[in-house]
Amino acid sequence: MTQGAGQEPVVRTATLRDFRVPPYAQTPVPPQAQGAPPSSVPPHTTDPHPPAPGAPVPPTAASAPPHTAAPPRAPHPGNAVVGDEQPEGYTPTERDLPVIRRGDTVQVQTVAEPRSDEGRGPLFVVGDVHGYLDELLAALGEQGLIDAEGNWAAGNARLWFLGDFTDRGPDGIGVIDLVMRLSAEAAAAGGYCKALMGNHELLLIGAKRFADTPVNSGAGTATFQAAWLLNGGQKADMDRLQDVHLQWMSRLDAVVEEDGHLLMHSDTTAYLDYGSSIEDVNDTITAILTRNDADECWDLFRKLTKRFAFRDEGGSQAVRELLATYGGQRVVHGHSPIPYLLGEVGTEEGDDSSGPVVNGPHVYADGLAIAMDGGVTMAGKLLVVQLPLHD
Repeated sequence: MTQGAGQEPVVRTATLRDFRVPPYAQTPVPPQAQGAPPSSVPPHTTDPHPPAPGAPVPPTAASAPPHTAAPPRAPHPGNAVVGDEQPEGYTPTERDLPVIRRGDTVQVQTVAEPRSDEGRGPLFVVGDVHGYLDELLAALGEQGLIDAEGNWAAGNARLWFLGDFTDRGPDGIGVIDLVMRLSAEAAAAGGYCKALMGNHELLLIGAKRFADTPVNSGAGTATFQAAWLLNGGQKADMDRLQDVHLQWMSRLDAVVEEDGHLLMHSDTTAYLDYGSSIEDVNDTITAILTRNDADECWDLFRKLTKRFAFRDEGGSQAVRELLATYGGQRVVHGHSPIPYLLGEVGTEEGDDSSGPVVNGPHVYADGLAIAMDGGVTMAGKLLVVQLPLHD
């Protein structure tokens, strides 16, 4: 990227702990949303999606290699396994992963470009938020996308959220409300703020629509309600969930292409099951949600929960298959936290000495994939970055 004469590049490497949360980020959280979830709610998971205790595990993404189970150890705060078996719908977390060499994934720094006052503005993407509204406000403010009052301040900039707005964090509905409001404000300013469908949107929609209705999981009885609770569903979010939120989530696209970047939530090739073009995929998924069939919605949720398709041997080929089908030069995704892609261990206690170190996105799969989930649920970083990245 070419900088102006005498202009030093601005390097975004600080974590959220390195700067004070601005006043606008001090958003009140409903009392019932503060602290840990009620004792009746199972522990949070790092995106396993189990429907029912004790159900057997189906195969995960085809790219996940066989590996030897790690010795027994204290469970990670982000993991929940019922009994001795992993429930149906579970996808690997840090305790299941093989050791990943540091050189396999590249941590990159992002350099801010001057915003253009004419034509299309700069492109930004946001990783998984999971209800962490204060951290989101701070990260958007750091990039100059919102002002001190939390209003759109980026003119004709383009902002894409990669999905997973709720669950685990204290204020998922507050996050959705913010994104909906910024969408209107950005459009009025000549830019836009848009969002993609994440697996947790599917999970929340299913929990609201189908609750404890049994679904055909292929491995015994499952329900959306059980899976939602086991994956960090917050009662405060469900209590505040309105029809307008459900309608908004149900109409979200699953895949888009922007400036050569193929944006999607999950690092999986399962999108190929829903169409051979971006338009086909989005239309098919919208139609599934419109039909309101519990089994069909569960199958969609299960497929978009798969992960790690781009990480191991054959990962770059999986990315190339998606790019050849849908277009673009790089895939940009959330879903799989960067610390798990690296085989790191983090905590949810915010302990700097043991938390994962995430300074920015990670480029991997021969430079064809960019991971954007900084692991905010485990004291990592909520990432808001400008594309393209320049390694």
